[in-house]
Amino acid sequence: MIYFAAAIVQRRRTGEAMRRIVLTGEHSVQVVALIPGLMYAGLIYWKKSLNVADALVLTAIYVGYLVLLTKMPPQDEEGIDELERIPRAIVLSPRPRRIALITLLFVIGGALIYFSAEPFLGSLFALSVGLGVPSFVFIQWVAPFLSEFPEGLSTFYWARTVYRAPMALMNLVSSNINQWTLLMAMLPVVLSISIGGAASIPMDSQQELELLMTIGQQLIGLLFLMNMELIWWEAGGLFLLWFVQFCFSAIPASVPVLGPIGPHIHYGITIAYFAWSAWELLRLLFGRKKPEAFRAFAEIWHAHVTAGAD
Repeated sequence: MIYFAAAIVQRRRTGEAMRRIVLTGEHSVQVVALIPGLMYAGLIYWKKSLNVADALVLTAIYVGYLVLLTKMPPQDEEGIDELERIPRAIVLSPRPRRIALITLLFVIGGALIYFSAEPFLGSLFALSVGLGVPSFVFIQWVAPFLSEFPEGLSTFYWARTVYRAPMALMNLVSSNINQWTLLMAMLPVVLSISIGGAASIPMDSQQELELLMTIGQQLIGLLFLMNMELIWWEAGGLFLLWFVQFCFSAIPASVPVLGPIGPHIHYGITIAYFAWSAWELLRLLFGRKKPEAFRAFAEIWHAHVTAGAD
């Protein structure tokens, strides 16, 4: 959706087609940082549970990612004139007032989430029952969409400026890193605190399939970005595979013809993700596609990590 938002804006403004989103060298940090969390997710799928020990490892991965980001030089700052009215007023405020306003926004946001989380979840359960859609599927897709709406909105704000489309794409990549590491780590920690002792979250067959499908989706997305660009047909393919399984997930099993097909769609889409990933890996191995992300990451590591240590 980031690609298509940027492509539509470019077509309207210039009349030219946008074939790809091209990343810059510093974006290789986010691309490569996807790998550790993805690999550990494979381990979680293999052992079919998530526990506090996993939380420690996942948190360490995320902390390592943050430490690496602190070594990077600052990117070009967004001009104050490009900001909307409210953030511009905050930025131009005196420092004490600016800190107070930003802190207040975080507190208000946290309070809203705290007081609305339980009724929000209850409403989703009620809606799923009213619509006749399985609660697991309904909450799985609707809850993340609504809870991440502010992030998505800011991402599309950047995408519509076209030249900031790479930043918008990396915003979601960074979000994925957070979700695969720190957010996943918090699940067994919060459960353990709630019940007063170390706890493990076991996975049933449906959750295992969902995790495996998501790993496949993440893997193909990672391989697409290995050459530091996202091409139009890659973006289209990702959306098509997601859209097919999303539509069939919402169809009750009682619906003639399409209903019985629904439970098998996730298997098919999962196979498609891994088959496509295998093809992309072969392209990398035989030189048809260049792993520019590794090369750029090595240069950044040498320039800002190794050189800094020296």
